[in-house]
Amino acid sequence: MSVLPVAADQDAVAARALRKATLRLIPLIALGYGTAYMDRVNISFAALQMNRDLHFSASVYGLGAGLFFLSYAALEIPSNLALYRFGARRWLARIMITWGVLAIGMALVRTPWQFYTMRFLLGMAEAGFFPGVIFYLTQWFPAHLRARAVSRFYVAMPLSSVVMGAIAGGLLHLNGRLGLAGWQWLFLVEGLPAIVLSVVFLFFIPDGPADAAWLTEEERASILGALEEDRLREAGHDTHSIGTALLDWRVWLMSAVFLLELGSNYAYTLSAPAILTEATHASATVVGWLLSAMNLVGAACMIFNAIHSDRTRERYWHVIVPFLLMAVGFACGGLATKPWLVVPALALTVFTYSGIQGPLWAIPGGFLKGRSAAAGIATINMIGMLGGFIGPAWMGVSKDATGSYRTGLAALTVPCLIGAGLILYLRRTAQSPG
Repeated sequence: MSVLPVAADQDAVAARALRKATLRLIPLIALGYGTAYMDRVNISFAALQMNRDLHFSASVYGLGAGLFFLSYAALEIPSNLALYRFGARRWLARIMITWGVLAIGMALVRTPWQFYTMRFLLGMAEAGFFPGVIFYLTQWFPAHLRARAVSRFYVAMPLSSVVMGAIAGGLLHLNGRLGLAGWQWLFLVEGLPAIVLSVVFLFFIPDGPADAAWLTEEERASILGALEEDRLREAGHDTHSIGTALLDWRVWLMSAVFLLELGSNYAYTLSAPAILTEATHASATVVGWLLSAMNLVGAACMIFNAIHSDRTRERYWHVIVPFLLMAVGFACGGLATKPWLVVPALALTVFTYSGIQGPLWAIPGGFLKGRSAAAGIATINMIGMLGGFIGPAWMGVSKDATGSYRTGLAALTVPCLIGAGLILYLRRTAQSPG
């Protein structure tokens, strides 16, 4: 007679605990990641003036834009293991203040080598933030809720693009104020939030449920108990070994998927204002608002696909279908010449790239646990980030060779199709009895 009331009470405690964790952590993490993404890609708007003022070719710009991802990738694993050792609160705050200072320092660039150096240093500074947050969320949310948790903070990516697009035109129009170019104002204004947020993180982010003063003992036990149940379901996995992650073939397959996905995305994103300006002949302000609208819809797609993935407890088709639609978008965007075809096609790539994120990041969280999760997630993101170097470099070389972005865009169809194929293979092996 007493079993049902006790179970209902436990469910209420669990729901209350996760609601508190969501409200206390996700908005702050979202602000941090949104700022990181803005400082990573605001160079795409700055390039509309910077490349002209500093006489940078598309190849120089593409190489410099991509160098960020080389240093970022190189320090992914060390940074994530440092977070595991020193705690999320201190390590994430450290990451934010250093990248904020360097993001502002981009305003001082004058030569290609200064540009290369600053982008490389910015990547070093920001390394570990995103995989660190992904790992941090595995310490709070059970496996079946992680896609939704990831999407709730990751939605800051398209929303930060909404903000960036809305204000970029105005900042570029400050050209000449106080002796600064418009692109310098853009770096200065958009680098400041990271420094402010680093202080907020230091005082308001607990290292884990055990350190959260705003949880009751019952709520804390509920979260830790749910995570322990997840660990027990993964019997046979070494939850403390870094080697477990590095020897798991699924880590390397997911790494390849992320390399293809991020390479395609950053090839387009870091040249998106220039691509849309070329296609529509619109002003920077109009292009900014156009990108804002695309990313606003992208945010909705991200939330919807993640919620549907969690409710159905299915990950693979929630990744495969968006990959295929991304391929269609890049093919049409590269082959079409009319703005009324190019713009919707490229908007489709934004919608589907946003939608793919929650389910895609939930896949490795399903087979990586404990300390191996820190190394495995960092490995996946590290290799994936190399795509952020390859993609923009390809787009720059393609633009200089052909005089247009169309060939570079059409070629992005290939990595999207390969990515869909790899996830389909992973799905089949996950479902096979052997």
